[in-house]
Amino acid sequence: MTMSKENRQKSVKRDHKSRIFTMIFSQKKELLELYNAVSGKAYTDPEALTVNTLENAIYMSMQNDVSFIIDSRLYLYEHQSTYNPNIPLRLFLYLSDLYSAMIQGRNIYGSKKILIPPPHFIVFYNGVEEHEEREILKLSDLYEITEEEVDLELKVVMLNINRGNNRKLLEACKTLGDYAEYIYRIREYAKESPIEEAVERAVTECIREGILKEFLEKNRAEAIAMSIYEYNESEHMRMEREDAYADGHKAGYDSGEENGRIQMLELFRRMTAEGMSEHDIAKRLEKVTKEPALLEKMLIQYKL
Repeated sequence: MTMSKENRQKSVKRDHKSRIFTMIFSQKKELLELYNAVSGKAYTDPEALTVNTLENAIYMSMQNDVSFIIDSRLYLYEHQSTYNPNIPLRLFLYLSDLYSAMIQGRNIYGSKKILIPPPHFIVFYNGVEEHEEREILKLSDLYEITEEEVDLELKVVMLNINRGNNRKLLEACKTLGDYAEYIYRIREYAKESPIEEAVERAVTECIREGILKEFLEKNRAEAIAMSIYEYNESEHMRMEREDAYADGHKAGYDSGEENGRIQMLELFRRMTAEGMSEHDIAKRLEKVTKEPALLEKMLIQYKL
């Protein structure tokens, strides 16, 4: 019996690991290609790495996309379609689960050292918010107070894989470059068509042009369902952040704070950078202010 579109998307939603990125790079061949591109290594045997992604982590909402060991080092790879400054904390909690699984059955209270592989953390980012090609996110940035000496630190390298960024990386790993192009096309087509049509068009074109061809041909129905869900999820999160941002700025206007104007102008610039139409921008800004003169001023700036 064929599963309906609604049930397919519900199934995707229930399974955290059902993500295009995770599906692609949970395969050792593609994962080794990605590792070589990031590290500059030239391993040829996929069996050189051991995938140890936890299927049922204690913190299910913080489950990692892919983790593996190679050359006695532990790597945690994460894909993010929305910027998340809390990713160091999420990966710290996941790492704790991972180490717990590794040392299960061993005497942690004994006098003999329990050796563990040193961890490395990388996030592949392709959200709509603009970010540098390479950023470092630190656990210490989340501490409530700043200390001269940090006893516990965790650094995450965030690599921007949107079109025009990290070209050498995307060229070195064709699979990652193909994935980035596939997501880019979905977003572009979704600006003018319903997301279902945008995904169908992107899949058809990519197969025809040899972009993720083997993966999309083999997993077409599942890839379409996941892509629709991921896009809707990402848009929902983005709009929730904008609404919360707007509510906070409205409070600034109600209290007569001048910096509210500056912050709302920044919100306006961000929405235009994301390609929102003039009509949609005006509707969103109406939630923030009832000052027609300010709206008109910003719309004039937008047209320039």
